Amino acid sequence: MQSALAVDVVDITDPDDPRVDDFRDLNSVDRRPDVPALPGGRVGKGLVIAEGVLVAQRMIASRFAPHAFFGVDKRLAELAGDLTGPTLSGVPFYRTDADTMAQVVGFHLNRGVLAAARRAPALTVPQVLDGARTVAVLEGVNDHENIGSIFRNAAGLGVEAVVFGQGCADPLYRRCVRVSMGHALLVPFARYESWPQDLQILRAEGFALIALTPGEGSVPLSEAVTAEKVAFLVGAEGPGLAEHTMRACDVRARIPMSRGTDSLNVATAAAVAFYERAR
Repeated sequence: MQSALAVDVVDITDPDDPRVDDFRDLNSVDRRPDVPALPGGRVGKGLVIAEGVLVAQRMIASRFAPHAFFGVDKRLAELAGDLTGPTLSGVPFYRTDADTMAQVVGFHLNRGVLAAARRAPALTVPQVLDGARTVAVLEGVNDHENIGSIFRNAAGLGVEAVVFGQGCADPLYRRCVRVSMGHALLVPFARYESWPQDLQILRAEGFALIALTPGEGSVPLSEAVTAEKVAFLVGAEGPGLAEHTMRACDVRARIPMSRGTDSLNVATAAAVAFYERAR
């Protein structure tokens, strides 16, 4: 098996080995390697961390090229077919046992393998809109699990891009990548520089701007998704979209609810909108 691998397999037995520092202390606020900037102005490594075989496979297929792997022998065997490409030539796969791995990362990792990549250059909004017909636009969504779920829903329901407005969490944070099942690495995303003024970029590209809100003046979602190009705007749990953001949209749309329920989790609401659009 290993003779066909492009990666270099390196055995790690000492948890203090500096070669696996890119995987160290993953739960530490001050030291975890996926933080681009740390308190006090210190600069973090800003790495992208993939957990598990499936997410590592998606990292390999993405624009975030892994520069190292760290895992147990069983996961190396499971990934063997994905570790043969020329782009991985010479990339180290640090092989270890579960106990040593737990000491390095700071907890027992059931998934048994990690991959680390440096952040690829940020895409621009026009770049991610190129060729897209359906996009998601997020405002104030700062929960990592919600962002990860939105990426996973977007990948599964035909949304070609995600655009971030103000107040959103980092989509390349480890938990976002994990919850998205690696789709945060595959679905193109970009950030607006001026919010909400830059929504005009979407309008100039022919997108109908749909604010998802249960509030007054909203129409049923099914009536709002018929344009050739659609951008769904969703806001944070609780407050939802800001009023000035909704005023910048073309229509306000609601998901019909029952039993006195006034709203859904933001990732769930986005999934319903994505499905209605696909349907």
